[in-house]
Amino acid sequence: MQKLTNKEEEIMHILWKLKKAFVKEVMTQITEEQPHYNTLSTIVRNLEEKGFVSHNAFGNTHQYYPIVSLEDYRKRFMNTAIDNYFNSSYKNMVSHFAKEEKISAAELREILAMIESKQEEK
Repeated sequence: MQKLTNKEEEIMHILWKLKKAFVKEVMTQITEEQPHYNTLSTIVRNLEEKGFVSHNAFGNTHQYYPIVSLEDYRKRFMNTAIDNYFNSSYKNMVSHFAKEEKISAAELREILAMIESKQEEK
């Protein structure tokens, strides 16, 4: 799975939300700095070439839909981020967020309870 640019990722989030859409429908969902229609169309076609979306043709127009799920992309993105920024350590990742005060002690206890319940299931 190839890495997406920020704009490609923004478009994918729109397609995941809409499930299927024509380029003009995607355009209406972009809130900041709307690209020109042709630019957006090129971005969507690039997503298709990268294997993230496909389309149904209706005459000369295309309705695009994601073929990579948000969950699959999230897993890949998170695994890459943990590998690249936290030395493949979930502990390093969690401690980073704790130091930055982005996660509370209560949330950490919830995570610990989830881990412990998963281990009991085994």
